[in-house]
Amino acid sequence: MIGDGIGIGVVGLGGMGHLHARTVAELGASVVAGADLVPEQQQRFADEFNATTYETHEDLLENDDVDAVIVTTPNRFHEPITVDALEAGRHVLVEKPLAHTLESAERVARTAAESDAVCMVGFHNRHAASMAMFEEQHARGRFGELTHVEANYVRRRGVPGPGSWFTDPDLAGGGALLDIGVHALDLALYALDFPEIVEVSGTTRTTFGTREEYADPEGFGDNWDAESETYEVDDSVSAFIRCADGTTVSLEAAWATNREESMDFRIRGTEGGAQFEIGDTNLKLLETGTAGSDHYADIRLTGEESMTGYAQQDEQFLRAIATNSPLETNTVAEALTVQRVIDAIYRSSESGRAEAVEMPDLEAELTPRAD
Repeated sequence: MIGDGIGIGVVGLGGMGHLHARTVAELGASVVAGADLVPEQQQRFADEFNATTYETHEDLLENDDVDAVIVTTPNRFHEPITVDALEAGRHVLVEKPLAHTLESAERVARTAAESDAVCMVGFHNRHAASMAMFEEQHARGRFGELTHVEANYVRRRGVPGPGSWFTDPDLAGGGALLDIGVHALDLALYALDFPEIVEVSGTTRTTFGTREEYADPEGFGDNWDAESETYEVDDSVSAFIRCADGTTVSLEAAWATNREESMDFRIRGTEGGAQFEIGDTNLKLLETGTAGSDHYADIRLTGEESMTGYAQQDEQFLRAIATNSPLETNTVAEALTVQRVIDAIYRSSESGRAEAVEMPDLEAELTPRAD
């Protein structure tokens, strides 16, 4: 199997840490170590994977059996763990977003550029069946020239809850935009093959998380107490991105808003369009024709239900390590572009007038410093 002989250490032993550990184990890798500040999480991980556990990532990196590190901690800790692992010669898969701030993400990018190790960023939705089928149809020219992407990741009520690290700006760096909007934004730029971005405008809002009376019918946020807990992040965002080649992206993301929930993703082209839900395994093609009569053609492609992206992403990570080859996707350079756009959205919103923010050239940030 592709993971044979690769020792994996996981830092952050919550749900995502366990998901990645199970996935790489199924691909043949050996889950040899884990690190978490919470003793109960350490014990649970050790019991399931028969792995050695530690309190800190520094201790984990002392384990010579660890060839690669998977980082699933709160956003603020992505940089120190990833940088330390890369400087120790370990390969890294770090969950999205790359970091909690742009400056932190840039430091990760510089370290990755100077390292010979693989550094992958966890945007698993790129690898779901819906996106894989879209890519193949696009490669065949079915959509013509792509023009616009409508990207939605909207919950009607789904705030993680005041007091969690998700609502702490020091730990998360932002709210709905950095948590779920980042998925939709990355997928949109990926669909367009990461064109040069000219300008970004957007508005973020904090509307629901500070309310003492907050209806949460599904109990998404446990122990709601808006008065006693900290909530200083956005719970919704609307943004628009304009690219040098004329393509555009409209983004809607929210933890809570008074509309139906949606993960709808729509891609327009000059010859046809595509529609699917983010992370889904089905794809709808929208076309028109004149054969026999002017008509619409709506075609449904049904993909493999198991192809949700996690296994495919982790397999690419392990394959790059096993074959000593560069990543073809989920690169730090792409993740830094996404982080640049997120930072621009926040800066546009802070202006109070949703003013367009021009995007700088990324080349200098991705080139290792001469010193």
